[in-house]
Amino acid sequence: MRMPNYNTQFDDRQNVTMTPMIDVVFLLLIFFICTASFQIVEQNLPSRVQLDVPPGAEPIPANQQIEDVDAVIVKIGWQNDEPTWGLNSQRCPGFKTLQKKLAALSAIDSAVPVILDVAPEVPLGYAIDAYDLGRKAGFSEIQFAADASIVKR
Repeated sequence: MRMPNYNTQFDDRQNVTMTPMIDVVFLLLIFFICTASFQIVEQNLPSRVQLDVPPGAEPIPANQQIEDVDAVIVKIGWQNDEPTWGLNSQRCPGFKTLQKKLAALSAIDSAVPVILDVAPEVPLGYAIDAYDLGRKAGFSEIQFAADASIVKR
């Protein structure tokens, strides 16, 4: 009876090449680089809306500096298929006038919060234009007003 030669099996293992394994590793590397997201993760937007607090938990206190300063309220309405603009209960004849007034208010104090009160029938583009106008004027805190019935849900 002939005994198997273990040396021949060992010689076959030495002939294994690493090229296919390296190709697979590079393909995986390219795949992960192409599918990786290099964008900064967005954070939660700050909000002053108080949700229902469970019993025994303390509510988060609101920023006192915001409470002491009067906010700039920009009202956007919709009448005769055109937007109507208002600033602190005063009507503005147009978008350019609103832009000038916001720039003047920002020069005085840009830390004052701006609240955009947009009527439901106003197209979204006008609300975004007003938001961009506030940022361009230099205001650092711009908020959207919400209906009380929406907040209580």
